[in-house]
Amino acid sequence: MSSNGLITISSAFSVRDTIDRLSAKVTSLGLNVFARIDHAAGAAKVSMPLRPTELLIFGNPMGGTPLMQDQQTAGIDLPIKALSWEDANGKVWLTYNDPAWIAERHHLGPTSAAAVKAIATGMATIMSKAATAE
Repeated sequence: MSSNGLITISSAFSVRDTIDRLSAKVTSLGLNVFARIDHAAGAAKVSMPLRPTELLIFGNPMGGTPLMQDQQTAGIDLPIKALSWEDANGKVWLTYNDPAWIAERHHLGPTSAAAVKAIATGMATIMSKAATAE
């Protein structure tokens, strides 16, 4: 588990393309895309600079509900969020919450352990496919 609860991987694509790829992948797997937020566009509306930064919020009640049945507070970290962002050197990254961190944060027990494991495995695969050329 990461020390700050975040997993960050490098992306071979632009921020927009990374989020486009992620959105297409999660949709193809039957997950719901709830929102896409372009933080840089929001910053531009108030005349503030921000390097490309986009957030995708997605999930499926079949995956997240067991966590909330265990501890309803897990809902603050669900649905899943993934942030693609460009650093000062122009490198693009994809960051998401570590499901093990969510489980620890909310003191999830054995009743949701299988769901946490499935989410972690699925997230690693999905994020890798969004960020790397196949």
